Amino acid sequence: MNVTTSTESIVADAAKIDFVSIFVTLGIGLVFWIAARFIILRITRSVAEGTSFFKKPHFRWVQPAFRALDHERRSQRAHTIGSLLTSVLSLVVVVIVIIYVLKFLNVDIAPLLTSVGILGVAIGFGAQQLIRDFLSGIFITIEDQFGIGDVIVTAEVVGTVESVGLRITRLRAEDGAIWYLRNGEILRVGNRSQGDYVPVEAPAEDDASANPAVPGNATAPTAPQTAKGAAREQEQKASE
Repeated sequence: MNVTTSTESIVADAAKIDFVSIFVTLGIGLVFWIAARFIILRITRSVAEGTSFFKKPHFRWVQPAFRALDHERRSQRAHTIGSLLTSVLSLVVVVIVIIYVLKFLNVDIAPLLTSVGILGVAIGFGAQQLIRDFLSGIFITIEDQFGIGDVIVTAEVVGTVESVGLRITRLRAEDGAIWYLRNGEILRVGNRSQGDYVPVEAPAEDDASANPAVPGNATAPTAPQTAKGAAREQEQKASE
């Protein structure tokens, strides 16, 4: 009796599942992801190869963010931004599809969303520094504060940039050491490769104190002192 009732309950629950809506949701999510990823790849490839699309008059507002894509680092920066956009797109699509699939499976998603929200807050507090590093890396890349090959000055080291990631920047110092700097900790940076940097030479040391014969040296004998010394020598000879 109980077995029959359980079987009937399972069959009834299965009959309530909207399989058609589930497959439609999965299909729509997949198609949207493919289309959006294709668009991101096309834009990334166009920017990496150099395009005049953003130079049109009605796109002047976006030019400050893309002005640095006109030099040799635009390929690296374009692929970095494209990879970031693809990751964000995948995460958003997956989350939305999972929520709708659970809904069509007659699962109460309200407690699940509450648990996920609490877990997200806990992870956010625990990964504040990681999030800060990623956000700093994004703005460093978009604003072109520095890039591969630039000589930069930070509070820790002066060196040449070898790679710029979303979390870590790798520098080669003047003594050959490799430094790994977290982007969130780079608060102030000077870029010697941008602008008109001129090395400042140290002022020459005053060698007057080292040479007593140099005029103006405090240890060099003056003319009156020399005359007095000669007069004393003549007095000593006369007395003898």
